[in-house]
Amino acid sequence: MILNNRLAIAAAFAVSSAVPAIAQNDGGITLHGSVQSDILVPETDKKIGTDDKNNDDVLTNTYVDLNMISKYVDAGARFEYLEHPLPGFVENFQPDFKGWGVPHIYVKGKYKGMELTVGDYYEQFGSGFILRTYEERSLGIDNALRGGRVKLNNIKGVQFTALAGVQRQCWDWSTDSWVYGADLEINLDEYFKQMNNNGITWMLGGSWVLKNEKKHPKGFEDINIPGTNFYANFPHNVNAFDIRTRFQKGNFSILGEYAWRDDNPCADNGYIFHKGNAVMLSASYSKTGFSALVQAKRSEDMSFRSQRGMTLASGYINNMPTFAYQHTYALAALYPYATQIGTISPNLTPGEWAFQGEFGYTFKRKTPLGGKYGTKLKLNVSHVRGLDYTTTETFHGSQIGTDGYTTKFFGMSDEAYYQDINVQLEKKFTKSFKLNFMYMNQRYNQTIVEGHGGMIKSNIFVAEGKYQFNNKMTLRAEAQYLGTKHESGDWVYGLLELSVLPHFMFTVSDMYGRPYLNGVYTDKEHYYMGNITYNIGSHRIMAGYGRTRAGYNCSGGVCRWVPASKGFQVSYNYNF
Repeated sequence: MILNNRLAIAAAFAVSSAVPAIAQNDGGITLHGSVQSDILVPETDKKIGTDDKNNDDVLTNTYVDLNMISKYVDAGARFEYLEHPLPGFVENFQPDFKGWGVPHIYVKGKYKGMELTVGDYYEQFGSGFILRTYEERSLGIDNALRGGRVKLNNIKGVQFTALAGVQRQCWDWSTDSWVYGADLEINLDEYFKQMNNNGITWMLGGSWVLKNEKKHPKGFEDINIPGTNFYANFPHNVNAFDIRTRFQKGNFSILGEYAWRDDNPCADNGYIFHKGNAVMLSASYSKTGFSALVQAKRSEDMSFRSQRGMTLASGYINNMPTFAYQHTYALAALYPYATQIGTISPNLTPGEWAFQGEFGYTFKRKTPLGGKYGTKLKLNVSHVRGLDYTTTETFHGSQIGTDGYTTKFFGMSDEAYYQDINVQLEKKFTKSFKLNFMYMNQRYNQTIVEGHGGMIKSNIFVAEGKYQFNNKMTLRAEAQYLGTKHESGDWVYGLLELSVLPHFMFTVSDMYGRPYLNGVYTDKEHYYMGNITYNIGSHRIMAGYGRTRAGYNCSGGVCRWVPASKGFQVSYNYNF
């Protein structure tokens, strides 16, 4: 097994060296693609809780993509080697994540604004409330559909999509469950000349998705409802609908969207018969030196999977976007928020009310606050609360077969799920020196998101400086502090990064705080890391050594638990 692992890694590097020879435009055909290989040579470190049961000496997630583009036909395939995956992927996806092969292949025909795709594809309707299939390798998510898709763009102001397929589930496909859908968007401004003359764009859209599941969940084929003589009759067809509109005039834009779904008893909601819904309103305004975005979203029981008995992170047909600022600073992202889509575990959380505001202002140059180079100020506010709900009649403690609960549309729970108020200041003092400051006040309901810990209230301070010595050499430094009275304790973080163009980057960092091991917060530990990055042409290789803290890695409100790790790391990327 170890020998095969090493051979696969070597093969990936061999492919990356050979591909440039064929990546050319010959007779109207263009080949392009990428190679990505992340490698860890793990070490056991009981102080931070690394896995001492791993018998593999090399772990890797390796992907090789190859695509052919021509005037009328596109085709592509992806090779994946995940037989010895990086820490956290098996834990989140169970052993099904392991494997290797070519799970993604497609052929697409194009002619006069029409497209026909056969094979594997990704698609999103609207904001993704009822359909979003996508790949996010950092989370281990690839919920592509395998089947057929038609797109029509040859009618003035109209975009139409129809599709059917089965969903990828790691190295299998949900052949007992099919997904069908259609989406239509009409741009009214292309039909009314006066709207065009006044700088107005107005879109109306609608979507429909049907999940047809032939079998009941494993173990629930013939389930007796506790305390009764009745048996659950799970629906084979679950429909979902979405309507939306987007209006823009000049610097102002507004988006409204509403989605609803039929009864969908599933593992997430405890097999209750409850309809789901989501509504969102978003408005933005921007002009030179100023921008504003305000959003509100209410969602209730909007878990939508191709198989109702699934609990895998990649089994969703849809995606509910998070209304929380996506932080890049280490301590600001220490406790990221995961969208509550309607689950019974770790707590009954039917859904959420979420609010977000982002405001930016630039103080002009040669003003008291702008100074010589101007000053940028940003304010971000996120606040998420649960729904106010009342449980319906239960049978011996079980909700199976009931409506589960009722809610009031504008009702909110007394307890906040998440809150983030942060202010960022970007100031350039000289041609060579720039400083960024951030203050963040955060409330993170760890019980709701993770199932333990209560409310973590913290204040986070970040200072980032960048000094450019010359056209080739730049030094960047970060100093961060997270203070809290919660038992999780305070954290500090420091980073130095030296960039030497055009090839090298040297980075050292250290995070210091209390890890959470075996249900308790232990003594403080250092999470040190050192990296060297080398870039040449389209190739990028990073090599480093150090510790990684256990925690959640999130993207767009979807999170993956990442266990602690230590060892030598290599990351290779090539795009052609």
